[in-house]
Amino acid sequence: MTPASPRPRSALAALAGALLLAACSQGGAPAPDAAQQQAQAQASEAAQNLATYRQLLAMHNDQMAATMGEDIVQRFPGSAAAKEVQQTLPDVEKRWKENSEKTRLAALWQYQVAPMEGGTQSTASIYESQPTDVRVRLVLRRHTSWGQSAFLYSDAHGFVCKGDCTIAAKFDDKPHPIKAYAPPTGEPALMIRDDKGFIALLQKSRKISLPVTMQDGEKKVELVYEVGGFVPDQWQALPKKGGKK
Repeated sequence: MTPASPRPRSALAALAGALLLAACSQGGAPAPDAAQQQAQAQASEAAQNLATYRQLLAMHNDQMAATMGEDIVQRFPGSAAAKEVQQTLPDVEKRWKENSEKTRLAALWQYQVAPMEGGTQSTASIYESQPTDVRVRLVLRRHTSWGQSAFLYSDAHGFVCKGDCTIAAKFDDKPHPIKAYAPPTGEPALMIRDDKGFIALLQKSRKISLPVTMQDGEKKVELVYEVGGFVPDQWQALPKKGGKK
């Protein structure tokens, strides 16, 4: 038999040498596989998101920082980015929730100054947080002629109250009965006798519960008001009748 030609072997050796040379020219390291590429991409994304999180903290944007921080911790657990975020995220979330609740409670109140029967009145009012069949507002009022008052006002029907009646009120779930009366002029309202004492208690409370009986079928309802967002400075003081303050 004719001996095998050495040319194929020499060609393979030349090809192997060329590939080795190419690998060395690229830094001597083999190209990353798919898993390594994915890990590198995740590390890069985590770093970018961490930079955004830091910027949001610097801007005091707690809502977006909390969202970004939660995303980093969930998507990149165990990463350096997640570890850094976890050092500040609990405080950011707590602050955001507290401020969100403060904003929500403040938005429940409406403040208004307007002419009213020969004078001017300033009101702070809030609707019940657990709506019943009839909406009932809790109103704090200052009037240039009538002075200060606090009362419940129904959008439709009045209240059952003969003479003085007692409301088994609760302030932050602590019982504190209050005296009230129905106005003799027939408005669908329930006037609170001690407006100063009631307002003082309101300013210290987050929630007020007022069980009352409506005239419509003598239906008993419990009116609940989340009053924690009341801002006394927004309830404008008015001069007394005659211009005296």
